[in-house]
Amino acid sequence: MNFPDNIKYTKDHEWISVQGKIGTIGVTDYAQGELGDVVFIDIDSNKTDIKLGDSVGTIEAVKTVSDIYSPCSGKIVEINKELQTRPELVNTDPYNSGWIVKIEMSDPAELDSLLDSKAYKSLIGK
Repeated sequence: MNFPDNIKYTKDHEWISVQGKIGTIGVTDYAQGELGDVVFIDIDSNKTDIKLGDSVGTIEAVKTVSDIYSPCSGKIVEINKELQTRPELVNTDPYNSGWIVKIEMSDPAELDSLLDSKAYKSLIGK
């Protein structure tokens, strides 16, 4: 299981990688493993303004359907369109090609409440 040190994690098993004011968001390697085979990602393309903790969409797997929660407030500026035809990228490469949305953050200080890799590993018992 992979826990990159250069990203932040939520207690709900999302991750965010930041470049300037843009946060790239996805679900963690642990989460995709718990979900099983991902078969569909549904992001509401009409929803642009997001608050910390809002659902940006859902992830459907063989086992269940789960909400994807935003680790920050801001505006959705990009949706990973490749997931429409290849949702399994969330399983095979959750931290790179399996990213879900990009958000222009309105308050980067919100990231201070997120977990680093060590704290996230402790949360899930690894």
